[in-house]
Amino acid sequence: MATQKSIIKVERLVKKFGDFTAVNNIDLDIKEGEIFGLLGPNGAGKTTTINVLLSLLKPTSGKVTINGLDVSKHPEEVKQMIGLMTQETVVEGDLTGTQNLMLFAELYHIDKVKREKAVKTALEESDLMNFANAQAGTYSGGMQRRLGLVKAMLHEPKILILDEPTTGLDVQNRVTMWKRIKELNANGTTILMTTQYLEEADELCSRIAIIDHGKIAAQGTPSELKKLASDGDILEVVTKMDEIPKLLNLLKTKFHIIGTSTGENVTAPLGKDARKQFVRISEAIEKEDITIFSIGMHLPTIDDVFIKLTGSTMRDTLGEKTTGRMPMMGRR
Repeated sequence: MATQKSIIKVERLVKKFGDFTAVNNIDLDIKEGEIFGLLGPNGAGKTTTINVLLSLLKPTSGKVTINGLDVSKHPEEVKQMIGLMTQETVVEGDLTGTQNLMLFAELYHIDKVKREKAVKTALEESDLMNFANAQAGTYSGGMQRRLGLVKAMLHEPKILILDEPTTGLDVQNRVTMWKRIKELNANGTTILMTTQYLEEADELCSRIAIIDHGKIAAQGTPSELKKLASDGDILEVVTKMDEIPKLLNLLKTKFHIIGTSTGENVTAPLGKDARKQFVRISEAIEKEDITIFSIGMHLPTIDDVFIKLTGSTMRDTLGEKTTGRMPMMGRR
């Protein structure tokens, strides 16, 4: 992280829609030069928070500042500092890669003298130079996502907001996108991202906030958050649905462990003496004649933290999407 200066500061933010409170008194302090992850299940308040940052929604109460500017008072200046890559791939399929970039360069009011150079640089950085004159509709999904990423960076924003940047990509293209995100961050761009892939957040983010029901459930580095799940390994058991209450009760009464169930899976913290505890629990499960399809243990993951804090695994977020509107330059 280049510096500890705050570049995004959210203070006691509340956003209501009628009687429904989408965001409930949250605080965030995102430092310049970091990759910050905002994670949460569908409807948790992620998109509402992002739309307030983009000045597309006005807060009900609280304050949001971007690089020292109050978003409510300086919306156009704030938009100049932010690039947005939405979950949807915003590509004009009938236009070539070059034409897509030139269009957005004009929308961002990039000076005509600089426009051609900016577009060329974007094509090079996205490895699309050889496809510059091909219609974007003929691009693969990975190519379109790379084009979308460089489009969001054309005006050289201080802050890049990525809404599930690798959703729908295969493993190879995801890794390529991770590399590009790290490069952008290494060059000084502060990144705020959401993702449904918790291993992605673990790989990329210097800090993570988990939001649920409009409130921040926890935030910290990936290592700090993993300690919330367990000081040691995590027990993972797959059993029959009707056996879950019996298994949870066994863990609670005999071992004083609170387990969590998601579907047919039960997870529970094993503590520091994990191996001995695992053996004891396995023997007790066998003695109680509980049906087990599989049993094992693993080091804590962000997914374990997510389960503990929200009561479920990361749910499909297709119903909650950041607005497709792109923040443009303040000049009209």
